[in-house]
Parts: sequence; C-alpha cells; structure tokens
Amino acid sequence: MNQLDLLKINVNDHTEKKNGLTYLSWAWAWAEVLKADPTANFKVEMFDGIPLMSVGGSHMVWVTVTMFGKPMTCMLPVLDFRNKPILVPNSFDVNTSIMRCLVKAIALHGLGLYIYAGEDLPETDHEVTPVEKPVAVAKPVETPKLVKNEPPPDWDNSDESRLLFAEGMMQYTSICGSLADLSSYWSSNKVQLASLKETHPALHARVLSKFSEVKKTFQG
Repeated sequence: MNQLDLLKINVNDHTEKKNGLTYLSWAWAWAEVLKADPTANFKVEMFDGIPLMSVGGSHMVWVTVTMFGKPMTCMLPVLDFRNKPILVPNSFDVNTSIMRCLVKAIALHGLGLYIYAGEDLPETDHEVTPVEKPVAVAKPVETPKLVKNEPPPDWDNSDESRLLFAEGMMQYTSICGSLADLSSYWSSNKVQLASLKETHPALHARVLSKFSEVKKTFQG
C-alpha cells in the first residue's frame, strides 16, 4: 500500500460531526496507518518540556507523523467544543487537540484528506476500498455539558489516550508556581482524574505521587 491507496479509502463510517465539523476516529485512523506501514510512528512536538506552543495568548499543538519514510508535521489550535481558542487549557483540552492533530497529520499522508477538502467521498475510479466495520462508539453530544462525577462526552478510555493524559498532568506540574496553582490545576481536572482512577488505577497513582511530591516542595 502507498499514499495513492490511502487517498482512495472511504473513511465516512468512522467519522462523527460536531458543530459543523467532521472528525475522524484517531484510533481507527492509526490502525489503518499501521496496516499500510508497520514502521510508521508519530511524535508530539515539545516546547520546553510542554506539548504545546503559546501563540498570541492562545495555544497550538504540533504532531509529526512519519509514513513510508516521510515525516509530515501538522499543527492545531487548542479549541473548546464551540471551536473557539481556549486561553487557559487543562491537560484534557491539550490531549484532545493532540489526538485531533494526529488525525490531521495522518491526512497529510492521504488517509481522509478529502474531508478537509470539503468532499463527501474520496477520489476513486468508482470503487471504494473496503474497510472493516468500526467498533461501536457512543453517539456524539452536540452541546457537551460536564456533569459532576461524570466523564466529559469526548472522554477516551483507551490505554494510549489515558497515558497521554497522565503524562500531561505530570508534566504540567512544572509550570505551577505555587501551591494554589497546583491545587487549582488538580481541581480543574478532578472529573478526568476520577475516571482515570476507576479505569487505570496505576496511572492515577503515578499522577497522585507526582502531585504529592511537588506539593511538598511548596510546603517546604
């Protein structure tokens, strides 16, 4: 398989629409990438140890996907559910943007590129590349509203996504300048942390340990 083959794959059964935009499942997209090129890899670009860059008061994430020996880098602003820039994003916001940026970088290699061109179907010779049926996923919520003790509607409990969230939480402790900042950061992610504790207790324990360690430095 090559990039021309990826351009012909119909991804419509693996997308969902939110606020007028079409999103492709990152897990399915990455599975297709590995089928096309088992040596493929992706890298979340870091800036002074943080997985995002501040631009004019807002923030952007950058992801590089390497397929067929060719790296392609894409960037994406950190947005809320209304597709507006989040001025003070938490780790969940950043993680969501990273995974969406991953899909966009994959599209640069051909898979799902027609979505970004505003087309309904990929260019094929009247043939659609067969794909496996997707695993059933929850229907998207048009107007997400967080409910106490319930995970956000976009919450992804896959091992890869939870690991990114946990690592983001631990890395972000380095930008907390006081005990109040640290406590506020923990509180702003308490819903996600509660879900992490339930689904991935070992990862939650690592995050808790890191926060406790940093907390001691502020307490002297």
